[in-house]
Amino acid sequence: MRFSISTEKTNHTVTEFIMVGFTTDPVMQLVLFVVFLGVYSVTLVGNTILMVLICNDSRLHTPMYFFIGNLSFLDFWYSSVYTPKILVTCIAEDKSISLAGCVAQFFFSAGLAYSECYRMAAMAYDRYVAISKPLLYSQAMSNRLCAFLVTASYLGAFINSFIITKGTFALDFCNDNVIDDFFCDIPPLVKLACGRKDTYQAVLYFVLACNVAPTVFILASYLFIIATILKIRSTQGRLKAFSTCSSHLISVTLYYGSILYIYSHPQSSYSLDRDKIASTFYTVVFPMLNPIIYSLRNKDVKEALNKLLK
Repeated sequence: MRFSISTEKTNHTVTEFIMVGFTTDPVMQLVLFVVFLGVYSVTLVGNTILMVLICNDSRLHTPMYFFIGNLSFLDFWYSSVYTPKILVTCIAEDKSISLAGCVAQFFFSAGLAYSECYRMAAMAYDRYVAISKPLLYSQAMSNRLCAFLVTASYLGAFINSFIITKGTFALDFCNDNVIDDFFCDIPPLVKLACGRKDTYQAVLYFVLACNVAPTVFILASYLFIIATILKIRSTQGRLKAFSTCSSHLISVTLYYGSILYIYSHPQSSYSLDRDKIASTFYTVVFPMLNPIIYSLRNKDVKEALNKLLK
């Protein structure tokens, strides 16, 4: 994969970009460094503990916890693509990132983001089977099927990521090399591009199109789940059935909400300052929230944690 980036203004090849980050105020940069370091530490510790619990406790060796464990593994690396560079940008005088580093960050961030979407679709199907066909759950969600869904999510995600990365860095960056953001993403990179602005919308449409299938799959799964829950006569039975998918529903709403907020509105309405907050949520904050969402409302995880501590 070869990228050729030229500039008409200075007539030389761009070899690095400058990250603006969130602010140029030294005091605020220090405050943000402490905040992001705390969030990153909680993210690594929380996801690691959840993976250890699922691996060590035999009661958690079920399809649902298999997907949750893989989601924690994904979030562990997902936040690591962004946060270390954010921390460096906050305290270092040199805020540059090489062209190769920008391409790598873009490629892995897109691949892991797509993997997250596909993984949530697989988890939605798992919850549908658990609620609609509880007696056939073990047979329907076999180990082979679970492994296939996880492998397919990674494969499809990084194929899409390769296409998006190649299309984005095929643009001509002729304005300057200052990225008004804290990581290499589509909107700030396209702001630097000159000519072929239609490529911007084409790439964004591809981003959204690749998410149509998992989004429709998640919505369809929850429509069937709701229909099944409404057929349950007792209120207690309905609440119990809903509680089995409530954590996943919260996770899906938070993640998809922030992504759609950034990528669904047209080019003319983009505000990088406003979108920094939304992108911070799904890149940095969300990986920290996932282990909390899937553990606070989960009795099995709490019992496994107490067992481990004792």
